Amino acid sequence: MGKYSKYIGITLLFIALALVRWFEKELFYDPYLLFFQNDYLYIDSPRQEVFKLVLFTSFRFLINTVLSLSILYLFFKDKSVVKFASLVYMCSFIILIALYFYFVLDPKQEHYYFFFNIRRFLIQPLILLLLLPAFYYQRIRS
Repeated sequence: MGKYSKYIGITLLFIALALVRWFEKELFYDPYLLFFQNDYLYIDSPRQEVFKLVLFTSFRFLINTVLSLSILYLFFKDKSVVKFASLVYMCSFIILIALYFYFVLDPKQEHYYFFFNIRRFLIQPLILLLLLPAFYYQRIRS
């Protein structure tokens, strides 16, 4: 794979991540999209179908994970980076989805901000934004 095709592939994968975000209302069931756009610290949690919500959130995390791991592979061309990143994503998912499930089942206004941030890590590719510079820094140090 040439230098230009590598950058084109990475660009297309970032565009795919942006499209997941752009079409989130059409693709995923998430009553918290509108809830967190408003002044959520002072209103009650929206009604939701818990199973459907957790399923769609997990699916969105999976899509973002596959795209993120593909970006990492194209960027570094190193399977050990992808293996380690996969482990990070798997551990993150287990911890974050358990916390997410707890906050969905027991919503309290004093926990909304923490819930907002847990949800953000599940539905947005923030882990990629942490791993990409970390792996790059590790690469230039060695």
